[in-house]
Amino acid sequence: MLIVETISKIRRAYFVQKKPIKVICRELRVWRKVVRKVIRTEATEFRYERSAQPLPKLGPWVGALDGLLLANESKPPRERLTLIRVFEELAVQGYDGSYDAVRRYAKSWAKERGAITAQAFVPLSFAAGEAYQFDWSHEIAVIGGATSFVKVAHVRLCHSRMFFVRAYPRETQEMVFDAHDRAFAFFKGACARGIYDNMKTAVESVFMGKDRAFNRRFLQMCGHYLVEPTACTPASGWEKGQVENQVGLVRERFFTPRLKVASYDDLNSWLLDRCIAYAKAHKHPELTDQTIWQVFEAERSHLVPVTGRFDGFHATTAAVSKTCLVRFDNNKYSVASRAVGRPVEIQAYADRIVLRQDGVVVAEHVRCMGRGQTIYDPWHYVPVLARKPGALRNGAPFKDWLLPSNLERVRRKLRGSDDGDRQMVKVLAAVLTDGLSSVDAACAEALGQGVHSADVIINILARSKDPEPAVTIMTPDALKLRHAPIADCARYDTLRRNI
Repeated sequence: MLIVETISKIRRAYFVQKKPIKVICRELRVWRKVVRKVIRTEATEFRYERSAQPLPKLGPWVGALDGLLLANESKPPRERLTLIRVFEELAVQGYDGSYDAVRRYAKSWAKERGAITAQAFVPLSFAAGEAYQFDWSHEIAVIGGATSFVKVAHVRLCHSRMFFVRAYPRETQEMVFDAHDRAFAFFKGACARGIYDNMKTAVESVFMGKDRAFNRRFLQMCGHYLVEPTACTPASGWEKGQVENQVGLVRERFFTPRLKVASYDDLNSWLLDRCIAYAKAHKHPELTDQTIWQVFEAERSHLVPVTGRFDGFHATTAAVSKTCLVRFDNNKYSVASRAVGRPVEIQAYADRIVLRQDGVVVAEHVRCMGRGQTIYDPWHYVPVLARKPGALRNGAPFKDWLLPSNLERVRRKLRGSDDGDRQMVKVLAAVLTDGLSSVDAACAEALGQGVHSADVIINILARSKDPEPAVTIMTPDALKLRHAPIADCARYDTLRRNI
C-alpha cells in the first residue's frame, strides 16, 4: 500500500525539487504509474476499499449464520453462546470452513446491527427545584469484619446535580422512607417531582404509558413531602440517566477499593462527607464557572419546604406466642406479657421495631438485621415471674441481664436464701409501679442498713410514698373541755354482774 510518507516525498521531489519522473522512480523505488497517479490526482492519501468481500466457503451458509447470530442476540446475556459455540453449531449443520471466516463475518454483522438498532436521545434540562431522581445500587463492603452486600439509596437533584447516598442492609419500603427523610433533611427541602423506576416498594401495577398504581404508603410519603411521583418506562434507564450515572460514579470513587468500616453508622457518616467533598471539588457540567455545591446552595431557595419528618414505617400484623414473642423478618422480638393471646401491629422502621396492640405500645426494640435472632426485654416477663418465680434463675430473657448496681447487689445476696428468687421477684415487680430509680434507691438504703430483705425494701418504698404528718390544729377556747372525763373501769364490772 502506498503510504502517506512516500506520497509526500514524490510530491516534494516533483513540484519543489523539479526532478523528472524517471529519477523519482529510481530514487524511491516506485513504479512510473504510481508517480504519475500521485502527480495527476494531487491526492495526499490513497485508500483501498474492497467493494465486495468474497466468501468462497461461508457464502452458502450466510443465511444459516445470520439466523444463529440473531437468535443468540435475543437470549439473556447469561445464556448467550460464544462465537466458538456458534461456529460449532454451524459446523454441525455441514459448514466445513474456518472459524476466522465466521469470526470476521460476525464482527461485521454486529457492527451493522448496532447501526440499525442504535437509538438517539434528547438532552434534558431541569429548573431549580423541579425534580429529583431516586435509585438503588448493590455494593460490597466489609462491615464489622464481615463481607456484606450493601444496598445503597441514591437521591440526586436534577438541576444542581447534588447527590445524597446512604447504605442499608435491606431494600425494603421502610428503608425507602428513611432515605427520603434523611435526603430531604440534608437538602433542606424537597422537589416538586420525583422520578423513580418501577420498584415494588413504590409501584404495585404498571399500566399502559405512564399510568401506574402506586403503593398506598408510598403515596402517603409523597403527599407528606408534596412530591408528585413519576415512574419511568420499564427497562428505560435513560429516563433517569443522572442517577444511573451516579451509581457508577459512587461505585468507582467511594466503594473501590473495598471499604472496611466498623458499622453502618460509620459507613454512612463517611459517605455523607464524601458527597459534600465531591460536590465542592467538581464543576457543574453546564454551569462550568461554578461548582456543584455552589449551584446547590443557590437551588436550596427553590426547594419545597419540609414541614416535618414522615412517620415512615412498614406496618404488618402478627400473632403473639405464649412465650411473649412475635416473629418478624426472620427474627423474634419480645412483647409485654399482657399482649399474649391477641394479634399486634408491627411498625417496622429502618432502625427500630414498634409493636402496638389497640393503639398502645406493648414493645419497642432496636431492629436486628441478622437472621434467626431472638431479642428479649426482661421487663416484659416480670409479671409472669409473680406466678413462676423459679424462672428467674434459668429463664432465657434473664441471662446476662444488666441491672443497676444496687439491684444487682441485692440479687446476689438473695441467691443464698431459700426463697431468694421469690423475694427478688417482689423487688422487680415493684419496679413496674414505682420506677427503676426509686427501687434502686430503696435497695441502696436497705443495704446501707445492713439488710437486703424484699419486705424491708418494699417498706422503704411505701414510707417514701406516705404523706407527711398532718399539720397540728390549735383548738379554740370555745371547744376546750372544762371538766376532764374520769376513767372508771369499774363500770364494766357492773355490766358483767348484771348479765
